[in-house]
Amino acid sequence: MPIEFIGAIRTTPVSELNSIPGTLNEDIIDKDYLREFAQAHEKSDFDRVLVAYRSSSPDSFLVTSYAASVTERLGFMIAHRPGFVAPTLAARTAATLDHFTNGRIAVHIITGGNDADQQRDGDWLDHDNRYRRTDEYLEIVRRIWTSDTPFDYEGEFYHVKDAFAAIKPLQKPHIPLYFGGASGPAINVGAKHSNVYALWGEPIAGVKERIAEVNAALPPGRSIRFSVSLRPILGVTEKQAWEKAHNILARIQELRQEVKVAPLTRPQAVGSQRLVDFAAKGEIYDKRLWTPIAAATGAAGNTTALVGTPEQVAEALLDYYDAGVTTLLIRGFEPLQDAIDYGEVISLVRAEVARRDRQAVSVAN
Repeated sequence: MPIEFIGAIRTTPVSELNSIPGTLNEDIIDKDYLREFAQAHEKSDFDRVLVAYRSSSPDSFLVTSYAASVTERLGFMIAHRPGFVAPTLAARTAATLDHFTNGRIAVHIITGGNDADQQRDGDWLDHDNRYRRTDEYLEIVRRIWTSDTPFDYEGEFYHVKDAFAAIKPLQKPHIPLYFGGASGPAINVGAKHSNVYALWGEPIAGVKERIAEVNAALPPGRSIRFSVSLRPILGVTEKQAWEKAHNILARIQELRQEVKVAPLTRPQAVGSQRLVDFAAKGEIYDKRLWTPIAAATGAAGNTTALVGTPEQVAEALLDYYDAGVTTLLIRGFEPLQDAIDYGEVISLVRAEVARRDRQAVSVAN
């Protein structure tokens, strides 16, 4: 079964080592850095990179447009929050960019798990209403991408008449949709609309549980793929990797003290709550899944790490593959250098998956 690797790019060299996630001054645009960062992912054989969304961040579609212009084959997973632009406009924007990038984009739907960040953009809906709105939003977007004739739609949140776009995505039947969210309403919407369901880096048992929940919610005839997001911390030896991991944790804790961050409260996002709960129960799961950074940050984003040599981390990633995950999102705490170093891990995992595929063909014949 094919495996996909996704990295993540930013417009400036920011990580938990030098900035507090969610602060309002962390995003400026350094075009030279962005070009180098995107090209490093392409050279390391990533399939795509995530272009994230926050209420204070540069526009993810425009960042993607620039990054695509300085790369040749790298794909982009554009984080997008439904509700801030009309679904008809979002569909046309994405379809247009799909053509200009020669079919290199996907859209990652993030409905929003933090009320304060939603409200900065003027969204005052509560959690469950946001997901009901996302359901309608994606119904319209997918129809705009695929319908050959104008259509009407009347829902709780959207009402359009004779909706149609002459511009259709280059990719068929439509641009791939990735989806994030861990709550019950999220599962139902993601199972209905997405091609790939994204999970945080939980222990293998937790990931299997989540996969089963989403599969159980799939409408008849639908299939879906799964992604897991992790933060590999590499060393030449396992000892060096663990020393590096503890140094990263110490720096994160030190930074939070320096800037006098308010004491952590329980996160609103259900996926983050799950990571915090796993961290409270243990520091290490499976072979090398390490949770203290999730505990130290309130699981602000994907914050669980795989610690070890490239060979050991590749082995741990393959365990997720064996659990049913075919997309691996890996990003580092030293973003540019880690993107370069992850090339070895990616090569090892791809080689093993290819070996298994050859073996399966040989057995079948």
